[in-house]
Amino acid sequence: MKVVIAIDSLKGSLSSMEAGKAISEGILDVMDAYVVVKPLADGGEGTVDALLAGMGGKQIELEVTGPLGDKITCTYGILDDISKAESSHRLSGKTAIIEMAAAAGIKLVPNHLLNPMNTTTYGVGEIIKDAIYRGCRDFIIGIGGSSTNDGGIGMLQALGYEFYDTTGNLVGIQGRELTKIVGLSTEGALKELKECRFKIACDVNNPLCGPLGASHIFGPQKGATPEIIEVLDAGLRNYSDVVKNALGKDTAAIPGTGAAGGLGYAFLTFLNATLESGISIILKEIKLEEDILDADYVITGEGKLDSQTAMGKAPIGVARLAKKHGKKVIAFAGGTTEDAVECNNEGIDAYFSILQLPMTVEEAMEYEVAKKNLRSRAAQVFRLIKAVQS
Repeated sequence: MKVVIAIDSLKGSLSSMEAGKAISEGILDVMDAYVVVKPLADGGEGTVDALLAGMGGKQIELEVTGPLGDKITCTYGILDDISKAESSHRLSGKTAIIEMAAAAGIKLVPNHLLNPMNTTTYGVGEIIKDAIYRGCRDFIIGIGGSSTNDGGIGMLQALGYEFYDTTGNLVGIQGRELTKIVGLSTEGALKELKECRFKIACDVNNPLCGPLGASHIFGPQKGATPEIIEVLDAGLRNYSDVVKNALGKDTAAIPGTGAAGGLGYAFLTFLNATLESGISIILKEIKLEEDILDADYVITGEGKLDSQTAMGKAPIGVARLAKKHGKKVIAFAGGTTEDAVECNNEGIDAYFSILQLPMTVEEAMEYEVAKKNLRSRAAQVFRLIKAVQS
């Protein structure tokens, strides 16, 4: 029997690989099986750790400009143990895994200082620049959890692009500078960018401007007042008009350009990136489909299984891929809700909570407790499978 495991992290308890290994141990406790454990993430928080743990590579620590302009220390990952066959279509064989939130995330800004007029993506550009200097030419970048609404001009300036005001001076790197832009230059952009490929994990479909754009939809959660929202929206519109006139690229209405305060627009327009769902990118990168082809069972899950899971979160991405090949899918979760039954309609054949005794959430999330519960539940489920097959 072959079992493929790709489970998201149980946040606060087990990483993706730790959870997968616990399930594997439970299966092997009760039967002989060939078990494959793959890392799983959706492009958001935890993606770097998941892919580094499951695919090898190294973590890079770097000092960059934080969202408020001060220096902070962040990390990103480089996957460099890529086979010759896989790297034949790549220029370097190295892939950088970046979470933009590590340099410009909302969690980096104290609540009383939240204001997207004052935040910047400059640090994201510094990470990309560092990765390029280390030989990376392929990039997987998650852009969720941003504190910014600068349209990506901060990131672009870190990469050598220039934006000018009416006096011919360079504008600043914050969201408030968007309304000042009247011209731009691409001459100073890093030449290596032309060799790079960017896959952007983008799970929103908002355009850059307007009622459904970056400022109106996401501005409030970043500290923007109604007045600030109007200024930022006007700034993004001005910025995109300048880009359209200078570069002939009219992309502001494309779904996803409003992601991360317009960072999606910058990647798409200036760096020729592709905007894809996070889980789609990750499933391709870990080559899960290849392992699923001859699998008997596919195991997935996450910390809490509910109706939100059914709307396309990582476990459903795994389930849909498995169902493409007619495989049975089982999910494990730290907890499940009544509306989790919607997951059954999205490809999960059966799901199980791993809790065995009444306990507090804090107790259930303890590392050893969660690991033991997950291993035990997996063992019991596969005891049943073994009994039915015998």
